[in-house]
Amino acid sequence: MIKVGIVGGTGYTGVELLRLLAVHPDVQLTAITSRKEDGLPVADMFPSLRGRVNLAFSSPDKADLTQCDVVFFATPHGVAMAQAPALLAAGVKVIDLAADFRLKDQATFEQWYKIPHTCPELLEQAVYGLVELNRDAIKGAKLIANPGCYPTTMQLGFYPLLKAGLVDAGGLIADCKSGVSGAGRKAEIATLFSESSDNFKAYGVAGHRHTPETVAQLQNFTDQPVNLIFTPHLVPMIRGMHSTLYARLTRDISNEELQALFEAQYADAAFVDVMPFGSHPETRSTRGSNMLRLALHRHGNMVIVLVVQDNLVKGASGQAVQCMNLMFGLDEGKGLNQVALLP
Repeated sequence: MIKVGIVGGTGYTGVELLRLLAVHPDVQLTAITSRKEDGLPVADMFPSLRGRVNLAFSSPDKADLTQCDVVFFATPHGVAMAQAPALLAAGVKVIDLAADFRLKDQATFEQWYKIPHTCPELLEQAVYGLVELNRDAIKGAKLIANPGCYPTTMQLGFYPLLKAGLVDAGGLIADCKSGVSGAGRKAEIATLFSESSDNFKAYGVAGHRHTPETVAQLQNFTDQPVNLIFTPHLVPMIRGMHSTLYARLTRDISNEELQALFEAQYADAAFVDVMPFGSHPETRSTRGSNMLRLALHRHGNMVIVLVVQDNLVKGASGQAVQCMNLMFGLDEGKGLNQVALLP
C-alpha cells in the first residue's frame, strides 16, 4: 500500500484528493494536515467522506510526513517549496498542486507570484505532471509540478497542431471559462453566491499567472516563438472548464486529416476523448470525472479546438493522482475511472 499524506486537506483540491484516494485500492491515507482544524475528524468537516475517511486533521508540527511514501500539497503557492526539500531528503515523493515548481525560471516565478522562491535548486529536478505529454519522465520523478487547470486544456488542445508544424505559433488565442471552485475555498466577495450567480465576467485580461506556464510548455513543442493571447472568464457554476482555442493554419490540410491527427495523438490517452469533428463538448459531460473531451472545428484557415474538463479533477486532483499512479508503477487510471455525473 502507498502511504499518502496530504498537506492542506480543507480546500477544494484537498477534499477532491480525499474523495479519489479514499477509494483507491492501493492507497493508505496516513496524514492530513490543517493547522486551524487540528484534531477535527475529516468526516465532520466533509460529511460526504463519512465511512470512507476515519482520520482527523493534524497540525503540520504533529504530522510525521516522513513516514509517507508520497505527500500531496493542496496548498497556496509557497508552502510546498518550504517543506519539499526535507521530504525529498527523507525519500518521500512530492506532488505539488500549486505553482511552486511549474516554472523553471526563478525570476519569472517571482515576477508572477510576488514571493521569493526558497529552493530554486529543485526547479530543474521537478517534472511537469501533464501525463499525456510527459508520461515517461513522470514515471521516474520524485517531485511533480502538477499543471494548472487552464494550462491543461490549452496544452492538450494546441499540442498536436504545434507538434505537426501546422499552425502559426505566434498567433495562438485561448478564450477560457471556469467555474467558481477554481478560485478556491475561501471567503472572497467576488465568489460569493450573490456576486457570481447570474453573472459572467472576464478577469486577468492584462496578464494571468497561467500564461507564462502555458507559453513555456508550448515552446517545448515547436521551434517557432510562441505568442499566446489568453483570456479567462468566471462563469456561475461550481465545477467545469471550457476552453475555446484558435490557431491559424500555415498549410493546407483537410478536416479529415486534422481529425486523424488528434485521434492518433491521443489514441493511448485514457482520459482524453477526441469527439467527432464538429462536436460541441459540454462541461457537464466531464463533471466529477478525470476525463477531458475535445472537438475540432474549422473556419477557413482557422482551426478551432473546444476543450472541456472538470477543473477540480483533470484540472487538479485527478491529474495529481494520475501522476502518483505512474510514479509507483501502477496503471495511470487506477482509482480514476469514475463516470461523469449527469444531470
